[in-house]
Amino acid sequence: MKAVILEKTCKATELAISNVPVPEVKPGWVLVRVKAFGVNRSELIMRSVEGDAPYIQLPRILGIECVGEIADPSNSHFSKGQRVVALMGGMGRSFDGSYAEYALLPISNVFAVDIDLSWEELAAIPETYFTAFGSLFECLQLTASDKILIRGGTSVLGLVAIQLAKSIGCSVLATTRNAGKLELLRQQGADCALLDDETLASQMHVIYPNGVSKVLELVGPATLKQSMNFLSYHGVVCATGMLGRQGTIENFDPIKDIPNGVYLSSFFSNYPTQEYMNKIFAHIRQYDLKPPIAKFFSLDDIAEAHLLMESNIANGKIVVAIAE
Repeated sequence: MKAVILEKTCKATELAISNVPVPEVKPGWVLVRVKAFGVNRSELIMRSVEGDAPYIQLPRILGIECVGEIADPSNSHFSKGQRVVALMGGMGRSFDGSYAEYALLPISNVFAVDIDLSWEELAAIPETYFTAFGSLFECLQLTASDKILIRGGTSVLGLVAIQLAKSIGCSVLATTRNAGKLELLRQQGADCALLDDETLASQMHVIYPNGVSKVLELVGPATLKQSMNFLSYHGVVCATGMLGRQGTIENFDPIKDIPNGVYLSSFFSNYPTQEYMNKIFAHIRQYDLKPPIAKFFSLDDIAEAHLLMESNIANGKIVVAIAE
């Protein structure tokens, strides 16, 4: 089969296709014929930096999510040819992932799906919608009466979060550091599109002088302290992303840095379940949502797909389809 194997950290242009044996099935694992997969920023980090970390063992086939059909159900409850999605739990990191024509995956990572979408559309959903849905409805407990700020709104996760929040009737503010992308936020449904610069605090004060009830923080530790101060009393911030490329807050003092009566939460997307994936797809069907897709690539063009993500101009999910 064709596969993209990371032998060592490298540039996007150094990614190449290899021919390797199809994995042998073993108990507790199923063989999935990959039809398509989404490209994720964590895979870029793995390819460029994290592959050198002592807890990563290379070589490794990249890819933290995919959609496809069960090629061999092994000892699972699945049947051959069944339509499934797979994500997280160590895919592409602890064991080989989805950048291949076939993927051998733990049963716990694979979920049945029944929805009328193309493989390419379906591939834009698993990891992104799981993370956005969990952040909004599990951690932030979002309701229609909420006013939410989505910081980092033009990321694919931000665009999906806007979509989900608007689907239940929330008032949505979303930020971007690029003035040229303000219209993109409005087109996605944001009620207010804000430029994330030194004037953001004053912009927020004009619109909601008493603060918003919820903040989805996708920029990360670089802006988390400020985001907490945009909240009204008993407001909640969920720290999910790290677009600002800062992993921690130096000398963070919870007592001093978290405002009185404000709550800090986070969403870790490593543990999906069939029940939770069912909720997500039911929501997508109920509100007739369409995933924001930037561009499709073939597996042979994986280097170009990574280059597009690095450019930060994609404006949607980057999807790789596997040729029949």
